Amino acid sequence: MTDIVDELKWRGLFAQSTDEEALRKALADGPVTFYCGFDPTAPSLHVGHLVQVLTMRRLQLAGHRPLALVGGATGQIGDPKPTAERTLNSPETVAAWVERVRSQIEPFLSFEGDNAATMVNNLDWTGGMSAIEFLRDVGKHFRVNKMLTKDSVARRLESEQGISYTEFSYQLLQGMDFLELYRRYGCVLQQGGSDQWGNLTAGLDLIHRLEPEAEAHALATPLMTKADGTKFGKTEGGAVWLDPEMTTPYAFYQFWLNVDDRDVSRYMRILSFKSREELEELEKVTEERPQARTAQRALAEELTALVHGAEQCAAVIAASKALFGQGELAELDEATLAAALAELPRAAVAEPGPVVDLFAEVGLAPSKSAARRTVKEGGAYVNNVKVTAEDAEVSAGDLLHGRWLVLRRGKKNLAAVEVTAG
Repeated sequence: MTDIVDELKWRGLFAQSTDEEALRKALADGPVTFYCGFDPTAPSLHVGHLVQVLTMRRLQLAGHRPLALVGGATGQIGDPKPTAERTLNSPETVAAWVERVRSQIEPFLSFEGDNAATMVNNLDWTGGMSAIEFLRDVGKHFRVNKMLTKDSVARRLESEQGISYTEFSYQLLQGMDFLELYRRYGCVLQQGGSDQWGNLTAGLDLIHRLEPEAEAHALATPLMTKADGTKFGKTEGGAVWLDPEMTTPYAFYQFWLNVDDRDVSRYMRILSFKSREELEELEKVTEERPQARTAQRALAEELTALVHGAEQCAAVIAASKALFGQGELAELDEATLAAALAELPRAAVAEPGPVVDLFAEVGLAPSKSAARRTVKEGGAYVNNVKVTAEDAEVSAGDLLHGRWLVLRRGKKNLAAVEVTAG
């Protein structure tokens, strides 16, 4: 295998490390035990977390041993946000979210073999610790003047809200995590996003103070952004979650399918497990024929299958094709169809009726007369069937799963109608 550091750099996954040559040597001599932490501050991970989860997978495939930390303790506090104090969740809520997040991470890692992954929870070593013990054993080794220079803290100090002592102490907890994992598992590398650099180095500093013979490292991946300057992993509806109940597999697939041409090559390198040769070929195709969206389709299929499974991926691809007349809408299961239609302009009506009324109601035509012209010109479709009569009506028997109609004007303009009374 190519040197893993070179591989990470080629893929755009190497922002900085504490000592690159020392890290390169440690990984080459390996295996290295490393960890990445995930705080359960929501009931699901989102696609921003996917960068870290898949980077862990790459390191494990290169022969190294991952520790996936889901923070039952740190999740009760939360890493300082740049602009405002976090709302604290109850211990019971955080405990439930720990289990959900664990279940999302586990499928990406192997828990068998010589470098089997291990799931860990920092509540195991903080839950029984008293405040006095924490201040004496951990707080004693941190210097406030240095803590004030950390990016997350500095930004909050400059804001109107300032920062609470609770969130200010977050880096002490994360530093203690690295120390505990070093002592318990021989963990010598912490991986995280570049916005976590201050927290990553806090753990290194603590290890060096209390375990002076230890050689430990930190590796930060770049933060992913969009070419238009907006935040990666966000849509108009909010974050793109890994939980299928929070972001449907169809919406997840569409997110990747709609990636900007300026971003897709970079995202492919960071997130795909295709070879360099395959990725370079996709990059070439994107440059020569961007309208084909070949790279976006490849990325959407690979990541949807990784996160939601091959069966769900096949279902959303079938739904995507069927909406545009390349498959049978009636063959789609109700959940997949509903998820697909949720992404379209839609209207609810009490009962079926004239097609031109429905086209006007849902906004595919500005008026009933305009809808008639669309029918007359051969551009109106209901459930992929061309409407030929201007006075055509929809009956209850036309409804998909007893409630849905898919309307299309021309080749690409789609809308959904939900009939609430059959």
